[in-house]
Amino acid sequence: MTRAETTSQVRWATLLCVVTAGLLGALIGVALTASAPIPGVVEPSEVVSAAIPIVRVLMDLSAVATIGLALLSVLVGYDRPKLTEPVLRKARPAAVAAALVWAATSVVALILQTAEFKPGTATLTPSDIGTYIAEVGAGKALVIVAVLALLHAGLGVFALRKGEKVPAEVRVGLGMFALLPLPVTGHASNWSYHDYTMISMELHVMSAVAWCGGLGAMIVLLTANRTLLAYALPRFSKLATLCLALSAVTGLFNGIVEILANPTIGFWAGLFTTPYGQLMLLKVLCTGVIAVLAANLRWRLMPRIMRHQRTAIASWATVELAVMGLAFGFAVVLTRAPVTAS
Repeated sequence: MTRAETTSQVRWATLLCVVTAGLLGALIGVALTASAPIPGVVEPSEVVSAAIPIVRVLMDLSAVATIGLALLSVLVGYDRPKLTEPVLRKARPAAVAAALVWAATSVVALILQTAEFKPGTATLTPSDIGTYIAEVGAGKALVIVAVLALLHAGLGVFALRKGEKVPAEVRVGLGMFALLPLPVTGHASNWSYHDYTMISMELHVMSAVAWCGGLGAMIVLLTANRTLLAYALPRFSKLATLCLALSAVTGLFNGIVEILANPTIGFWAGLFTTPYGQLMLLKVLCTGVIAVLAANLRWRLMPRIMRHQRTAIASWATVELAVMGLAFGFAVVLTRAPVTAS
């Protein structure tokens, strides 16, 4: 095999593009949802209001990285350790680091949301945080997420020592389970069709994370290894197709139901004149762009990759991942955006 077929170089530029796009999406969302202060009402500081979505998008992207890196082991297979180990030896410590960032950002988000819950408080005490956890569902959810992310990091440390004796499927499953607590503490908890929207929201989050995480892990670690990429990409393509369909359908369902649930504003007005509707439209636009880019990868680039030919997959996929990051930024603010006229 040639060096181009077996090397395991890391594409840090792709990771930087995704994080930058996610932060940009969050900041655009903050700008869209900004409102004038109400006289006589004590509101959180602008720093807290802006920091929450920034930290939340970093938390989401670290979850994407954690699950994607665990999923990479499944995609490359277990029957060729001499070929896969050089890649997985880089993926495993990166997964531990991502899980630790996931846990840390969950704790920071908990502190910031406590500050938002108690506006006007000069300093927060452990009692304040305890009260927020006891009284607010999002507080409990963030604690659970932090604990599960730490547990994932612990499994990752065992995987560093034992390799694939710690099944990747267990790590993927634990990561997916850690995604479940937070989504149902946002808009979904207030919807009329609570049971349906809760399930839909969970499917939306899990499919988006698996899709973005799997693609990101392959592009960051496999693009220079044509042999493994030719094996992993067709397997991922099947998962990605399912994730795209689930993410698009559940996202539309969640958004439409949320707008229709507000009896004081019509659907079209809610879609075009409210921060929620505008962010939803931006997410739909992102999904459309991602679908076009994914189709290009699936139908034009993948046949060449399977023949071990050189392609521009790294550039195309980096653009796709950046748009995904932008969508994650919009989504973070969307969960907190009001369905009221701006």
